[in-house]
Amino acid sequence: FLKLFTASDGTLPSFVLFINFLGPLLGIALGFDAVNSEQNKGTLSRMLSQPIHRDCIINAKFVAALIVIGIMLFVLGFLVMGFGLIAIGIPPTAEEFWRIVFFLITSIYVAFWLNLAILFSLRFRQAATSALASVAVWLFFSVFYTMIVNLVAKGLSPSQMASPYQIISYQKFILGLMRLAPSELFNEATTTLLMPSVRSIGPLTMEQVQGAIPSPLPLGQSLLVVWPQLTGLIAATVICFAISYIMFMRREIRSR
Repeated sequence: FLKLFTASDGTLPSFVLFINFLGPLLGIALGFDAVNSEQNKGTLSRMLSQPIHRDCIINAKFVAALIVIGIMLFVLGFLVMGFGLIAIGIPPTAEEFWRIVFFLITSIYVAFWLNLAILFSLRFRQAATSALASVAVWLFFSVFYTMIVNLVAKGLSPSQMASPYQIISYQKFILGLMRLAPSELFNEATTTLLMPSVRSIGPLTMEQVQGAIPSPLPLGQSLLVVWPQLTGLIAATVICFAISYIMFMRREIRSR
């Protein structure tokens, strides 16, 4: 049942790839003009002239957009489950259902791009500039960052006479560079949650593999495997929101 979200027949991308592509664009679309458009129109100063706390505005901008994103992703996810149930006629088990729910909770990945777009909305006066800056960051991490990491990996690749310790250190270093991209963290988290057969997302030595039973991991163990990825996405989202919050609280609001 979990393959409904990860498998594809070649005509359409899988649901995971669809969310990986649509999520950042959705977050950018809901946040790139959150503040600067209202400030340019003069509605922001009118709003603040009312007995409304300033931090309530920036909090509402983020929470309202996040609620819309969460509802959309959960509706899409349950539609896939419903159509899959009709197509194959086999209901998901309790563990499969909760794996799908935790996968949908990873919409915190979209929240990162939403906060980044709100940050650029505060940084730039024009909505078009903030939109272009947000899309440029998304294109960099989606296309060019992988190319840069591949060039670094090719330049630092160890020789054939390198020891296993040096090879594992090299692989961990390249994997750490890849994990600086939010999309890589999202892919690792969703792959582990939706594929119970995945037992590790990093390089392993023969000593670590020896004696391991090739069986699917329970949900609790899969969550422990992806906990660093989820923590990284949450930390990046919180950092972007904190910077946006400080900038908005210190911003001078004037009609333009």
